[in-house]
Amino acid sequence: MRLHPQEVPFARLTPDAAPARTSRFYSAASLKGRPVPERPWLVRDLIPDRTVTLFSGDGGTGKSLLALQLAAGVATGCGWLGMPARPGRVIFLSAEDDEDELHRRTADILRATERTYDDVDGLTLRSLAGEDALLAIESGLALMQSELFNELERRACDEAPALVVIDTLADVYPANENDRMKVRQFIGILRGLALRQKCAVMLLGHPSLSGLASGSGSSGSTAWNNSVRSRLYLRRITSEGHEPDPDKRVLGTMKSNYGRVGGEIAMTWQQGVFVPEVTPTGLDRMAAGAKAERVFLKLLDEFTSQGRFVSASPSSAFAPSQFAKHPKAEGMTKRVLTEAMESLLSRGDIVVREHGKGVNVRRHITRATEVIHAE
Repeated sequence: MRLHPQEVPFARLTPDAAPARTSRFYSAASLKGRPVPERPWLVRDLIPDRTVTLFSGDGGTGKSLLALQLAAGVATGCGWLGMPARPGRVIFLSAEDDEDELHRRTADILRATERTYDDVDGLTLRSLAGEDALLAIESGLALMQSELFNELERRACDEAPALVVIDTLADVYPANENDRMKVRQFIGILRGLALRQKCAVMLLGHPSLSGLASGSGSSGSTAWNNSVRSRLYLRRITSEGHEPDPDKRVLGTMKSNYGRVGGEIAMTWQQGVFVPEVTPTGLDRMAAGAKAERVFLKLLDEFTSQGRFVSASPSSAFAPSQFAKHPKAEGMTKRVLTEAMESLLSRGDIVVREHGKGVNVRRHITRATEVIHAE
């Protein structure tokens, strides 16, 4: 039986009151003979259960859409981005999108997954656009749960959700995002919800300028990263400030206390939803590599015919960087073109030669069959 917040001693904590504590210390030896509990996941190795996951992404990258896709995938039992997810009810709290936008996005998701509105009976939506969306209020040194938070928990008590999504941090958090103590208190409030209701909580947020610049996706105080057990970051694919394909995104695992970090899921925005890209294997991988090599050689020939030398070493003339920005790159990224260059060099299809004289000697890439006369 789930407890309503009125029945939880610390749910309405005030600065002058403290919850009564009872001793819960125990000897590790008392665990002998007990089965080791399996770690609960909403999405295995990505979104842990009964704790808070911080999901960040710059404005316009599509994190709200991707989070709604997760919500629909959990509610319908069809999973998320090709991965299974623990099925169950979901509460999706949006402080950014109005009801019409939530309707449009839900319609796109249902169309893409071939589901109907009857299939999302377990998805509860709540738009707070234009309303006071704070889930906590400041009172002296401590944060207190707001009436909206208590309303959310009462709903969670009634619905027993597997997931609660909160969009976004800037709208629901009342204090300075760089205040480490308040940040930890706020995450503690959300984690209390996750523990009491036995659900996963996903909090959406925006990265700071330094988080954008570094590619870490971090936000404000390091306490945000340190306080959560999992942090995901949705980013665009860019190469030296150039975005080869504006529909491409990468979802990265930036922190995971219970799994490995550094994992990435590539996806493409198609007809209103994000679709995961399948990593090519076997013949498909060979075909993808052959295409990258074809594009590399095509652009190398064009640059050579124009008298423009490119280098195999990182520099302003680095071939993969120059080619990735070219209109004829066919969506090839710097990383893919670098792999193609290395393959072509290892096979001897392209070589590194020198041009110029004396102190002006420079090294460049050319086809192995091409003869370059020294100037």
